[in-house]
Amino acid sequence: MYKIISVIVKAQRGAFNHERRNTMSDLERLMEQDFEQTNATSVEKIDQQGLTSVAALARTIRDKEARISDLEQTLKEQKKELLKLTDEEMPSMLAEIGMSSFALDDGSTVEVKQTYGASILVDKRPEAYDWLRDHGHDDIIKNTVLCQFGRGEDDQAGAFAAFAQKQGFIPEQKTEVHPQTLRAFVKERCEAGEDFPMELFGAWVGQRAVIKRGKK
Repeated sequence: MYKIISVIVKAQRGAFNHERRNTMSDLERLMEQDFEQTNATSVEKIDQQGLTSVAALARTIRDKEARISDLEQTLKEQKKELLKLTDEEMPSMLAEIGMSSFALDDGSTVEVKQTYGASILVDKRPEAYDWLRDHGHDDIIKNTVLCQFGRGEDDQAGAFAAFAQKQGFIPEQKTEVHPQTLRAFVKERCEAGEDFPMELFGAWVGQRAVIKRGKK
């Protein structure tokens, strides 16, 4: 009888331990799932916060660009309005009352003076220059003689300058590298990992955020 009871007790203990192990396994799985969900939520929250910050900064840059554009347009319009006031309305108003100057109560004075300007149209320049020459005013015509040399013709340019000097001329030889050409040169060297004197070329590598405004 004792042995039967002992067997029953052992069987019950085994069943209890098995059920306990199953319960612990289920609990561990639940804890693991909860951890994964919590971790995923945290990562998603961090990513979302980062994207929100980037979007906010992009909007700030966009708004600043729009504001500057508006201010530049406003400045252009204000200058145009000022020119109309100084060159048209004020001279006309003073002429109507027979005055050429006017004093304000703060000590400022307004005076209308003669002003001059000229602009020869492109298709009229040959004729205008001929008139100046015919009437002895060719001394106001400035001549700049240029001879264009292409890329790879540096030796020819130097030889031409030396020849001009021997003929009694003092040519001004302007040597330059186009900014876009220089920028492309620096980009190619950096991307290829080639060593070159960056300081000598005033070269730098940086980052720049470019915002392209969408169509409304």
